[in-house]
Amino acid sequence: MPSRPPGSTTQLLNRLRMRQVALILAIDEARTLRGAAESLGMTQSAASQMLHELEETLGEPLFDRVGRGLQLNPAGQVVLHSFRNLRNNMAALTHELHELQLGGSGKLLVGCIMVAVPTHLCTAIVNLKKAYPLLSIEIVVDTSDRLVRMLRDGTLDVVIGRMPVANGSLEQDCLFHSIGGEVIVMVAAADHPLLRPAKKQISFKALLSYPWILQPRGSPSREVIEQELLAHHAAPPLGLVETTSILVAANLLAFENMIAAIPLSIARPYEQHGILKILPYAFKHTLTDWGCIVHRDRTVGPTTQEFLRLMSSRC
Repeated sequence: MPSRPPGSTTQLLNRLRMRQVALILAIDEARTLRGAAESLGMTQSAASQMLHELEETLGEPLFDRVGRGLQLNPAGQVVLHSFRNLRNNMAALTHELHELQLGGSGKLLVGCIMVAVPTHLCTAIVNLKKAYPLLSIEIVVDTSDRLVRMLRDGTLDVVIGRMPVANGSLEQDCLFHSIGGEVIVMVAAADHPLLRPAKKQISFKALLSYPWILQPRGSPSREVIEQELLAHHAAPPLGLVETTSILVAANLLAFENMIAAIPLSIARPYEQHGILKILPYAFKHTLTDWGCIVHRDRTVGPTTQEFLRLMSSRC
């Protein structure tokens, strides 16, 4: 289809349909017109006609055929980016309308990595509730990579975590404000064999003799562990347990002489209460800073702005 100059913005708004927006997003995910049509509950012929009408409206073909699939061309990439922003704004609109249905009290959806919970998050939440006593707050504690995916999907308003790296670069659709750093330590039960007799330093080889508890693959702290393994030309020990829950990790440490990798700020209170001990091993690799992450193309409401201010002023 030969390209032609697009019409005015008004003409585009009059002709563009939200179903067409959903189709482009579905094709990008499914990579085939058939798969996109099935996900939207329509026939392939109807999806093909809808795509043709959209390309006519925009004056540009959006896809190149690669085998049996579809691949976005440069014009398609531009359109996809705009449609993703539109989806994000619709998610924000849905959230704001839901707040109105709650009588104006509103709801804040926060994703947070565990390192920020005892040091920053709780203080910020307490102070935020003083300013907005009717505000409902939902907190999801998980790894940064998972939380940022939820942010991009509109499930969260703000993430307290580390900016994931995708394809060698930071996520371009997110804004990041650094708050603090953290180190990872290995911990074990107070009566673990590695602590008998007391040593000033434990070798990495000695750690490999016991089953490990780690955060799931893809999380920043897991990447530090994998870099450490690579530096020592070692494979992960057998019997590995993966969990994002510090509660699960702390309870598992009492069994089978397991050891776990957790943030130092989380480990210290557990050690002070005699629940576990920090092993004398210093990692060669460190984590990147963590901070506040919001979506670049989504409106930040007043309660979220105040929460971000409280998180930043806490450091």
